[in-house]
Formats: sequence, C-alpha cells, structure tokens
Amino acid sequence: MSVSIILQQMGVICILVAIGIYLYKKQVIDDRTSQKLSTIVVDVCNPALILGSILSGHMTATHNDLLIAIALGAAFYVILVILGFVIPRILKSEPYNRKFYNLITVYTNTGFLGLPIAKAILPANAILYVIVINVFYSLFFYTHGMAILHSGMKNNTVEFKDRNSNINSSSTASDINRTGQKHKHPLLAIFNIGTIMAVLSLVVFWFEITFPPIISSTIEYVGSATVFMSMTLLGVSIARSNFFKSFRNIRIWLYIVIRMIIVPVIFVAVMYFTGFNNEATLAVCLMAAVPAGSLPLITAEKMGLDTEILSSSIAMTTFMSVFTITAIMSVVSVVI
Repeated sequence: MSVSIILQQMGVICILVAIGIYLYKKQVIDDRTSQKLSTIVVDVCNPALILGSILSGHMTATHNDLLIAIALGAAFYVILVILGFVIPRILKSEPYNRKFYNLITVYTNTGFLGLPIAKAILPANAILYVIVINVFYSLFFYTHGMAILHSGMKNNTVEFKDRNSNINSSSTASDINRTGQKHKHPLLAIFNIGTIMAVLSLVVFWFEITFPPIISSTIEYVGSATVFMSMTLLGVSIARSNFFKSFRNIRIWLYIVIRMIIVPVIFVAVMYFTGFNNEATLAVCLMAAVPAGSLPLITAEKMGLDTEILSSSIAMTTFMSVFTITAIMSVVSVVI
C-alpha cells in the first residue's frame, strides 16, 4: 500500500470529521440525534460492513490465514492486558486512576473507529484480522475489563447513574447497546450484534457461503454508509468535548506517545522480523494505533465511578489519532 493512498484516504476522513464538527456547530446534529445515529451505525451499518467485507469477493485469504488471525487476536489482547498493568505505572498515575488508564490501554476504539478506517485504507485481506480482533475485544472486555472496573470497589453493588449527557458521543449509543441493559449479566453482553455478526462473517468465510445477489448487494450498500456516518459522528464527538482541559493533561500526552506511537511500532517490528505477511502487520498496527474507546467510559458511568480521566483521554486521543494514525500507517507501509 502506497503512502499516497493512505494520505489521500486519511485526508478524506479528516474532511468527514470536519463535516461532523460543522454540523454540530450549526446544530444540525444535536446530542439526541447523535445518539440515535450512533445506534444505527453500530447496530446496522457496522455489522453490514463486517459481513459485506467477506461477501465482496475481494478477499483472497485462506483458512490458514483465519487460524493465524485467531492466534494473533488472542496474543494481541494478552499483550495489551500486560501493558494495561505496566503503562499506568510508567505514567505514575494516582492509585485510583490506574484502572482507568489500564482500561484505555487495552480497550481502544477498534470497532466504531478502527473498522471504518481499516475498510478505507487497508487491503481487503487485512479486514479478516480486524474482524477477529474485534471478536476478542468483546470476549476480553466483558471478562477481564469488567473485573478491572470492579477492582477496588467496597462491594459488588453497581450504582446506575444516568449521566449520558457527559459521555463522548461518537460511541455513546454504540457502547450503550454493547453493554446491554443495566440488569443484564456482564457475560451475556458478549452476545451483542457486533460480536454475533463478526462470528457469523467468519463462519461465512470458512464455509464459503454465498448469499443471493439481492441480499449481498443490500448488505454492501448499508455497510458503505459506515465510514461517512462514523467519521461524521467522530467530528460531533470532538466538537462537544472539553478538549482544552484535556490538552493540558501531561499524562494524556505521555499516554499518546507510549500507547499510540511506541506500542504500534513495537508490534510492527516484532511482526516484521518474525515473518508475518503485510496484511496482518498493517491490520495489527492500525488496531494498536486507534484511540481510547468509549465502552469503558459508558460502563464506568453506569457504575457511578468518577470518569473524568476516561472522558478526557477519549477526547484527546481521538483528536490526535487523526495525525498519529496517518503518520504511523504511512511510515509502516513504506518500511514493510
């Protein structure tokens, strides 16, 4: 993949983000509209994008590639879980905030933001690795992630607070749906529409299942709306965030350097020297470079926890990811 293609596609993404900022400033999209559009993206468009990527016919990956992707996805999150304990200590964060830095280290925006960007800039075969990583995201968050969130609490009672107005909106409705209803057991939340569709897509890929043209075309049309809608909502998120307060947080800047630049580079170096193919390397690099995700924030909000660190980190890392992802993916595409 050439640098010019990456720069061109990331330039398009920047324009789409700018459109979202403009629409929010002009009050064309308000908070309520943003929440409803987020639900459409996550429950309809994103699942269609996942399945459509498999049905498009552009993917030439093999069964062996899928098995490698599964191994890579598991290893990817095991390494991030370890880094989740290391990075907060490098940042010298306060003991109470360590679990929040832990969560944003492990659970980044691989779905709402990562998947559309992957579709825009990565080769077709790389999407297979992205899909698998998103499956592992759900498996890990609703087990390990929930355990981290509950750590240090005096009891197991979860206090629900309706503070959605303070939540970063680019993933608000998506993450609310992914966490499920407030009385739902956390493990049951693994079975959300995104995970189900991702697993179904892998089944379709493995058994080479074909759909009637009217169905496959519909799926591809719906999925094609994902990039525009998700990037526009990302712009809305940036427009409504307390960006300047986040900008003054030195720890968040240090987190960006370590987690969004150094960590992806290390992943790429290890994969390059161990002989992984370019598609796998590019996919893992992008998934390692995406900003902090909103699912930990939504869940912490429901538990009544102080989420200032989470909201600040999401705002700042999301804004900076436009530049860091462009730079990293451009360099990596040349090196490998």
